[in-house]
Amino acid sequence: MNNVMIWAICGTLILTVPGMAVQPVSLESLLDEMVNRDHLAQLPAVSYTCSQASSYDRGSVAPDQPGWFANMDRSWFVRTEEKDGRKEYVLMDEAGPGAIVRIWGTWHGPSGEPFSNGTLRIYLDGNETAAIEGPITEIIDGGGLVTGTLSEGVSPQTPYGQRGHNLYLPIPYAKHCKVTYETDVFVDDGAHRGEALYYQINYRTYASGTPIQSFAMDQIKAAQAKIDTVQKRLLRSGPDNSRRRTTDFGGTIGAGQDLSVAIDRPGAIRRLSLNLEAQNLPQALRSTVLSIEFDGKQTVWVPVGEFFGRGYLSEPHQTWYTEVTEDGLMSTFWVMPFQESCKITLTNLGDQDVVIRDGSALVGRWEWDERSMYFHGCWHQLTEVSSFKEGATAPGEGAFDVNYVTVEGEGVFVGDTLTVFNGAAAWWGEGDEKIFVDGEAFPSHFGTGTEDYYGYAWCRPEYFASPFHAQPSGAGNLVPGFTVNSRYRSLDAIPFTRSIKFDMELWHWHHTTVNFAPASFWYARPGASWNIEPDPGTAALTVPQERSDIVEVYKVEGAIEGEDLKVLERTGGTVERQGGAQFRWSNEEQVWWKFGAEGDRLVLEFPVEAAGRYEVMASLTKAVDYGIVAISVDDTAAGRFDRFNNGVANDEVSLGVHTLAAGQHKLTVELVGSNPQAVDSYMFGLDYLRLVPKP
Repeated sequence: MNNVMIWAICGTLILTVPGMAVQPVSLESLLDEMVNRDHLAQLPAVSYTCSQASSYDRGSVAPDQPGWFANMDRSWFVRTEEKDGRKEYVLMDEAGPGAIVRIWGTWHGPSGEPFSNGTLRIYLDGNETAAIEGPITEIIDGGGLVTGTLSEGVSPQTPYGQRGHNLYLPIPYAKHCKVTYETDVFVDDGAHRGEALYYQINYRTYASGTPIQSFAMDQIKAAQAKIDTVQKRLLRSGPDNSRRRTTDFGGTIGAGQDLSVAIDRPGAIRRLSLNLEAQNLPQALRSTVLSIEFDGKQTVWVPVGEFFGRGYLSEPHQTWYTEVTEDGLMSTFWVMPFQESCKITLTNLGDQDVVIRDGSALVGRWEWDERSMYFHGCWHQLTEVSSFKEGATAPGEGAFDVNYVTVEGEGVFVGDTLTVFNGAAAWWGEGDEKIFVDGEAFPSHFGTGTEDYYGYAWCRPEYFASPFHAQPSGAGNLVPGFTVNSRYRSLDAIPFTRSIKFDMELWHWHHTTVNFAPASFWYARPGASWNIEPDPGTAALTVPQERSDIVEVYKVEGAIEGEDLKVLERTGGTVERQGGAQFRWSNEEQVWWKFGAEGDRLVLEFPVEAAGRYEVMASLTKAVDYGIVAISVDDTAAGRFDRFNNGVANDEVSLGVHTLAAGQHKLTVELVGSNPQAVDSYMFGLDYLRLVPKP
């Protein structure tokens, strides 16, 4: 051993010769790794584990113990420390060598008040002075470290107080990392009364002895050119096409038929693209399945829509691994190596012709070795499943874990796409991810909510697309309908040496019916196995596009649904759709005006199909916090109605007989007072209007 030094890192040998410096893990090396897709297709050259520190409810201790679905996932910390006369709440305290690779958070003050914007500190290697210090809102995505796609919240259309905030700038440390939060506002475990801080910190832990260059603030300035290059690269689609060969494919696939293309040479797929045309495109995106065999073994079986991250009803969007253009061209950029050959097959499980055009597989060179891995993808759906487990009477009791996938073998988990069709006007994703690596008794990743896992917060429906998290459609988040979320991984990919089990709680606010369909993606060495089998029967099922496709909905004949009416004017408060099958609202929803004040007006527009004389009937909700309203039809006063009641109920009231022309008309509601017995919240709810013809 006179001429060679050997570094042993978790079983991986790195050979160096005298005079050759061992490259430490650093901010710059991690940035390079982030935009090198080849890294994920190989076992890590420098072995590491990936874990998560989070504010999950500490009442969750074991799957077979009470509290497994405890849900106060905020303001829980490792401990509280007194330092220099201040109180610091410890979010993470881990020995190195390692690196923080993702921080997510959202927050609010006591009782929903504005957040105090306390101080986030990150202490490295046992130093008493923080390497990073500043207001938490600035550090995560307010420009305190970087600006751009490595540090951004979700959609700017989302109100700031309801955004998820994401930081992907890596923060390496050689010996130790401690993250703390300081605030002058009262904080209690679970934020029952005090300030609520929800957080997730994904971090790597390398083997002892791994050389690390710990983060320091001056490195950001020194690495600014690289940071800028990486951020620009993350926003560009696709690999370099030079020195690579393209295999084209396309044609019409009849019902029950398939189309295959074989690549009989060693290499790696670096881009897979196609456009799909059909009379019923949403159905085709689900019932056309992409399967891929590498070296004679099928490792991918996923409906086309989910494989490319769009589900079956979403908007065009782009991530680091997927792209859907305005004209429908879908591309994925996972690197998929093989030793000798691969076969790509598209199978039409539907009853209509499907046309594949612009299909292409860009194949580049790949030197297969003992670290190379095959790409895998699986999909399954819980179809029209009850959102509550048997015997449950409340949401917490009704939560249950859905297994995305369990893999046996050695590999790296790299992402997932979740497609949901929601059957009720309420949030479907209160549940947390739980990821068990290599047989853990307690998951090393325990989350704080499904939307938090996917990078956003507070069940918000707004569109967003970033390199590593996307919501191409959130239309079904708070009302019945379709939603698709994706989480893709680079530095926060999760290696496993023996197994990985990924569960997600299905926890809906209401007892209803949902379709819940996860697609999971991972790399694995030859010989790996997994538990999700191809399911052509489910992929062929008609996809729901209306709530009534999966839920039997109570409706009043002839009802003009209040929740569908256009708001022409609102002088105060907020207006939203509110669901509640238990209240016997027609279509199980109402339009709900809340937070108004006496004197405020709401003007709604309702349609009249044919001119005539009609008695206008209105189904109005009444409850303990509802006000007294004066209602007009067009410019004609139609009555004054006190909607106070001990308990939620609704009844039809007459708004008088009116001569109405065909077209659009106005319904004006004014808050004019409150019953002395009522809670002074001045609520108003309209279930429906009904036009009764009169001679």
